[in-house]
Amino acid sequence: MTEGNTGVPCVGALAYDADDRLLLIRRGNDPGRGLWSVPGGRVEPGESDAEAVVREMAEETGLVVEPGTLVGTVRRGPYLIADYRCAVVGGTLRAGDDAIELAWYPLDALPDDLAFASHRQALTELIERLATR
Repeated sequence: MTEGNTGVPCVGALAYDADDRLLLIRRGNDPGRGLWSVPGGRVEPGESDAEAVVREMAEETGLVVEPGTLVGTVRRGPYLIADYRCAVVGGTLRAGDDAIELAWYPLDALPDDLAFASHRQALTELIERLATR
């Protein structure tokens, strides 16, 4: 994704455990400090979305992931966030960088204190898509 008329390129990582629970982080910085969010962040100059997903997951969760399918995009202010499904292939789960806490959540029991309304909308749409498959 490139910056321009589309917005500041960012990625979100949708990682699941063996019980199909989604990994969320409690944000340590604004915007949304103290609230739950999917791991992710800005795509650095010269970096692909896939590279950004791998880097952000390592920084925030300690996990090594293999990026998969683009699930959808969400606009939040000047940011255009591309959310990718990820497969965890290694690492050790730990809160780091922007994350002050990590937790796996069942898709039907997401926390009420999500950082961004756009995440709840995107996750609700994802759950609906998965249910029809």
